[in-house]
Amino acid sequence: MKKNLKTILSVAVFVIAGVISAQAQELGVRFGGTNGAGGAALDAVFSSGKFNRIHADLGFYNGGIGIDAYWDFLYKPLDGEALNWYMGVGPTTYLSKKFWLGVSGEIGLEYRFQEVPIAIGADWRPTLWVVEETQFGANSFGLNVRFIFGN
Repeated sequence: MKKNLKTILSVAVFVIAGVISAQAQELGVRFGGTNGAGGAALDAVFSSGKFNRIHADLGFYNGGIGIDAYWDFLYKPLDGEALNWYMGVGPTTYLSKKFWLGVSGEIGLEYRFQEVPIAIGADWRPTLWVVEETQFGANSFGLNVRFIFGN
């Protein structure tokens, strides 16, 4: 158990340092979980083009740590600049007593306030787990609240 805790803490420190050093354009928190497990995650967005981005999370769920990195290949406005929708895909891991690895999709809506540098959003992330056990989960919903840096 101590070895797992050291591994989890090492991964958490590495990911948090990476997020901070990569200068995320948005940084905040995601409330929700992975496949129905409640929790919270450090949520970051990195621009990778005008209509796409990298959306990464470091989550803490039921005594384990989840790490997700999605390439949102569609990031389009619905209403001028404030309301946007996004869709993407990427790898998902969950580290606890077992090691889980899978691929998740992501689809969501996001509202970017014009008066204050804050974005809120809601998303759905269905996941196909392939390592530890092969199974599909479609009950991962979340609420994101992020501070926007720069423009």
